[in-house]
Parts: sequence; structure tokens; C-alpha cells
Amino acid sequence: MQLEVDVQYASNLPDLPDEDTLRCWVAAALADERQEAELTIRIVDEEESRILNRDYRGKDKPTNVLSFPFEAPPGLDAWPLLGDLVICAPVVAREAVEQGKPLMAHWAHMVVHGVLHLLGYDHEEDEDAEIMEALEIQRLEGLGIANPYIDRSADS
Repeated sequence: MQLEVDVQYASNLPDLPDEDTLRCWVAAALADERQEAELTIRIVDEEESRILNRDYRGKDKPTNVLSFPFEAPPGLDAWPLLGDLVICAPVVAREAVEQGKPLMAHWAHMVVHGVLHLLGYDHEEDEDAEIMEALEIQRLEGLGIANPYIDRSADS
């Protein structure tokens, strides 16, 4: 697989995943979907996430991950560019604690989730959500990460 991941760190929060780890998670998310892919992962703080979420989704609050798929112009369908992921480090860290998950496991989930969105998967309708969640569980299991949809907050 030819994989190019541009990682941009716009957050100084500690305990962020390194570039090699992020690439590993992207590769796992892509699995058999693509032989060649390019994408950018930008790790941000809450203010940048809030502004992007407000401007692109109409929700004036930070969110864990935003996906911006590349829309190829006609004739460039084979272009390997997938798009951009913007991941909010403080939201991911807070959610990991609230959900009783290891921090890096939750980061992996956000990367896999975001990449699946870049590939065109969605979870707006129940049937689509079941497909996407099953793929997430499968991809994460391949990384040795437990099902992220099992509530562990009560176990803490």
C-alpha cells in the first residue's frame, strides 16, 4: 500500500499520538479499500474545532473529529487524495476519560472513524450506522483494540 499522511500538530496538549502511530491507524482503516491514499490529519484545540464545526456543520461547539472528503473533478477519479481529518485533542482526551477508554484506543477509533467517512461511509441512517460501526469494530480489532461501542464508563 502506498500511503502518504501529512500530520499537522496545532495543539500543545501532551500525550498526542506520533506520526507513525497515526499512519498505522490510517492503514488499518483503509484495509482493503484502497491501494494508494493521501490525506492530512490536523490535530487541533477546541477553538479551531469549534470554528470549523460551526462553519461547516452549523454546530457552534468543538467536536472530536471532522472529515473533509476530497471531491475529485471529472476525469481525476483515480486520484489517491482522500481529504482531511481535523481531530480535536482536548475533546478526544475528555471523551476517553468519560467513556473509560484508554486514550490511545480512543484516538485510534477517531482516526478509523474519520478515515471511513473520507471513504464515503456514513452513520446518518440506522442501516448505514450498523455498516460503519461494524467496519470500525473490525478495523480496531485488527489493531488489538476492543469494541469502542461497549460502555466501559460504569467499570471505572
